[in-house]
Amino acid sequence: MRLRRMIAIWAAKFAEKASVHIFHRQGVTWAGKIALKICPTLLTELAAQVRGDIFIVCGTNGKTTTNNMLCAALEAEGMKVVCNHTGSNMLNGVAAAFALAAGIGGNLDADCACIEIDEASTRRVFPYFKPDYMVLTNLFRDQLDRYGEIDITMNILKEVMQSAPDMKVIVNGDDALSAFLAMDAGNPYITYGISEKVMDEKDSHEIREGRFCKKCGEPLHYNFYHYSQLGDYACTSCDFKRPEIQYDASDIQVGDQLSFTVEGRRITANYKGFYNVYNILAAYTAARSGGFALEHFNDMLAKFNPENGRMEQFVIRDTKIVLNLAKNPAGFNQNISAVMQDDTLKDLIIVINDNDQDGTDISWLWDVDFDRFKGANVNSITVSGIRCQDMRLRLKYVDIPSMLESDVEKAICERVENGCGNLYVLVNYTALFSTRNVLKRLEGKK
Repeated sequence: MRLRRMIAIWAAKFAEKASVHIFHRQGVTWAGKIALKICPTLLTELAAQVRGDIFIVCGTNGKTTTNNMLCAALEAEGMKVVCNHTGSNMLNGVAAAFALAAGIGGNLDADCACIEIDEASTRRVFPYFKPDYMVLTNLFRDQLDRYGEIDITMNILKEVMQSAPDMKVIVNGDDALSAFLAMDAGNPYITYGISEKVMDEKDSHEIREGRFCKKCGEPLHYNFYHYSQLGDYACTSCDFKRPEIQYDASDIQVGDQLSFTVEGRRITANYKGFYNVYNILAAYTAARSGGFALEHFNDMLAKFNPENGRMEQFVIRDTKIVLNLAKNPAGFNQNISAVMQDDTLKDLIIVINDNDQDGTDISWLWDVDFDRFKGANVNSITVSGIRCQDMRLRLKYVDIPSMLESDVEKAICERVENGCGNLYVLVNYTALFSTRNVLKRLEGKK
C-alpha cells in the first residue's frame, strides 16, 4: 500500500509541474485525479497523518480568502499546514493538496490542514476523512443551473454535517440561512458576526435571500442589514433569531484599510471591501476555536497577499490594477461597494464567461446593482469575455455606456495605454486564471 501511495504522490507532483511549465495551465486538479486513480485510498491515508486538526471552509463567497488566511494564521503560530491555496476545491483538488504536500517517501509532515471545499463536493470528500472544524462563511444564490436553489445546498451540507457529528461548525451568525443550518444539523457550533450597524444600505436594491424563516416559513424582521441577507434578524412568528455571537467584531472602520476590535484586540488589514471583515473574522474565529493564541495575527495580515484574484494587486507601466472575482449577485454587489470606497478616478474592465464552471445561465447579472457605478467616479467601463455583449446590454439598461473588447489581454493593454492609471478588473470564475496569467505576464515585461 505504501508503494502505491508513493507512486501516486510522484505522479501527482510530475503532473502538476508538467501542466504549469509545459502547458501553462493550473495542474492541481489533474494531479489529484491521477493520484486517486493510482491510489484510491490516498486521501484517507494522508489525512490520517495530520497530527492536529483538519479545518475545512465552505460557503458561497469568501472561501479561498478565508481558507488561505486561516492557513497563514496557523503558519504564523509555527504550524506546518496542508492547504489547497489555489482554490481547487472539488475532490481532485483536495486530493492534490495532500499529495503535493507529502514527501516523496509517501508520508505527510503536517500539524494541521486548511482545506477549502466546494459545497456540492462535500458529499464526495467526507467519505475519505472527517474534519474537526467546518467554517461556514455564508449561503447566497450561486449558479442556479449548477447548484440549484439554496435549499439543495443546505440539504447537502446538513447531510455531511450529520455524517461527522463531532465536527464543530464555525458559522456566520449574521446569515440567517447559515445560522439555521448549523442549529438544524445538530453539530456543536461557534458563532462570529457583527452586532453593530456599519453600512447604510437604505438605497440598496440587493436581492435578500433570507427573507423568510427556515424554521416556520414566516417573514423575518431585520433591525438592520449589513449586505444581502446578513444582519440582525428575528422571526416574526417563532423563536428563531440571530444567535448570540461569541466572536463579535465592533468599532469597525472601512476605507483604504479595514480595522475592527474582537476579544479586546484591534485587528487591522490593508484591504478594501467590507466583506473582508467577515473573511478576517471567520479565519480568526476558526483559529481561536482551535486553541491558538494568535499573538502574530496582525503581523500575518500585514504580510498576507490574498493572491488568486482576490483583491490581487498588479502594476503595469505605472497603472495600478486590482483583480477580483465576482461570480454571483451578492459578491458582485460587494465588489461594487469596494470599488466605490476608492473615490479617485478609475477604469473598469468586467469579464463575463459562461463556461460550465461559471454556470451557463447568466441571468444573475440582472440582480446586480450596476447602476451604483454612476456614483463611483468611473472614467470608463470595458466589457470583455464570452458574454461581453450581454454585459454591455445589462449596462445599457441602466444608462451606463461601455466599450466592448472580447479579448481580455487587448482590453487590459488598451486601458494601460489610454486609461487613467487606476484599473479594476472584475471577472467571473473561468476568466480568473487566464486573466491573472495575462496580468502577471504583462507585469513582468519591462
